[in-house]
Amino acid sequence: MQILVIGTGYVGLVLGACLAETGNDVVCADIDAAKIARLSANDITIYEPSLDRLIRHNQDQKRLHFTTDVASAAKKAEVVFLAVGTPPGEDGSADLRYVLTAAETVAKHLTREAVVITKSTVPVGTATKVAEVLAQHCRVPFHVCSNPEFMKEGDAVEDFMRPDRVVLGVESDFARSVLAELYAPFVRTGKPILFMDIASAEMTKYAANAMLATRISFMNEIALLCDSVGANVDSVRRGIGSDSRIGPSFLFPGPGYGGSCLPKDVQALLHTARDRHVPLGVVHAVAVANDRQKNLMFNRLAAALGENLSESRVAVWGLSFKPQTDDLRESPALTLIESLLSVGAEVTAHDPVAMEHARKIFGDRVAFSATNYSALEGAHALAIATDWNEYRHPDFLRIRDTMTGRVVVDGRNLYNPSKMIALGFTYHSIGRPQV
Repeated sequence: MQILVIGTGYVGLVLGACLAETGNDVVCADIDAAKIARLSANDITIYEPSLDRLIRHNQDQKRLHFTTDVASAAKKAEVVFLAVGTPPGEDGSADLRYVLTAAETVAKHLTREAVVITKSTVPVGTATKVAEVLAQHCRVPFHVCSNPEFMKEGDAVEDFMRPDRVVLGVESDFARSVLAELYAPFVRTGKPILFMDIASAEMTKYAANAMLATRISFMNEIALLCDSVGANVDSVRRGIGSDSRIGPSFLFPGPGYGGSCLPKDVQALLHTARDRHVPLGVVHAVAVANDRQKNLMFNRLAAALGENLSESRVAVWGLSFKPQTDDLRESPALTLIESLLSVGAEVTAHDPVAMEHARKIFGDRVAFSATNYSALEGAHALAIATDWNEYRHPDFLRIRDTMTGRVVVDGRNLYNPSKMIALGFTYHSIGRPQV
């Protein structure tokens, strides 16, 4: 098929590369000429495992192309994916200007019957607005659909190529047939394609992310209660996760959820609910709990270092909101660092892939280290904010000998408390007894 993907951000790049990998002719379009030039030269603008290989291979095979000329690309397109950004407003609502502008550009240049799909995460009713724009400007038949993405950063290529399910909001037999054919290679193992009405597809994305956020915030609160009563959250997590009605996923306590999806989508869902005068008490509590959780590591550092915090140096391991990505959006590490800097503490930081992005945020306010161990030099405390694999089994004696102090605040529960205390550390994790 002749496919046009508008938007070369995280979703658009993965979508375009994976569809090209199954033999389609894909054009990824963006108004950012510098980004398109980099992508055309196989200089990938985001960090995502395996994505660079897919893009390079499919450009070599002439199945994947990058352009700033949306109009020309639209003339050949049978299927158009709108994968542009939907940044949140101050009230939490999704900004749809870029989606509707892209729809208008496409509408003016389509030359054949086409399926136009909202791939960006958009609130219920967006497809209707897209259809209205298309109806004003389009001279050929069109079919508007919703196809929300369910890709995890760090596993996005695998998630797209082998999805748990494909959700498609369609309202015509033509669109259903086209999308069934397009997605057939990805569901050969029997995973379902779930056809539904468009509003339900749009709501499914928000409901899924709100559920995942709920599990995270729930477990974070249970971990805090475990701290208070002397229970071990690891045992509790295994105990409830083995219940088939609950399952083990998204039950690890931590410093709060971040990234480009969960925080934004929870707020957008709450905004939609307020507009419709529907109270979402549970979802609101999830957001409040997450905001509180992001202060946990700072509060524990402050308690451990006391009045010396303002004169202390703190090493932070991990900057991205999760491992296997360089995405800093809503990362708990950023909240921690800003809090430390606000009281006068020095911060040294390390992350395997996200330091260049962090430099753009913090400049020379933070010292960035080439290795995780060099970040410890002169540090009175270590805070672990992201559970990268290389932090899981470090040389603890080297850590102890390199640091000036002995405080370790483990925001990801990576280490054994008894072992850390035996080595002489003042060790704090989340929801686990100290000994």
